[in-house]
Amino acid sequence: MKKLNPEKLSVELREGVTATTPILPRRYTLTHSDITAELLLTIARNYAYDTINPMRDELLGEWINTGEGCYYQAYVFVDGTGPFNQSTASIRNTIFRRELPLALQAIRFGDKPFFIHHPPLNHAPLFIHFISVSPQFNRNEYWGTFSDYEI
Repeated sequence: MKKLNPEKLSVELREGVTATTPILPRRYTLTHSDITAELLLTIARNYAYDTINPMRDELLGEWINTGEGCYYQAYVFVDGTGPFNQSTASIRNTIFRRELPLALQAIRFGDKPFFIHHPPLNHAPLFIHFISVSPQFNRNEYWGTFSDYEI
């Protein structure tokens, strides 16, 4: 697994969100620059759609309360943009799977004060929904907990 370089991570807290509150709604938009290899994490009450590039290679995530506790649900768009293409979806699926541990490290590190203030969330289940029109790629998978991605 690649290890996060904290110097390559920028974190933005938007209006209505502090380093420790709220839990709900607390949404994460993680994007990156292909040119600089920098990661941009935006933490807000809503997704930061203004930071998303046309490639649709972002990770969106949020805390969900079941009434018995919280879990983290993230979303990646395997199909990308345009008409569905099996080959493109397969390549994007492989890339997402390879890069997801780094992305989850970035979220855990970038929101570190939040996790310190809410220790149970370190151990809350973490799910990734790979969104695709193809049943082969469209699935929601358990990816451990954020404690697995702490650096």
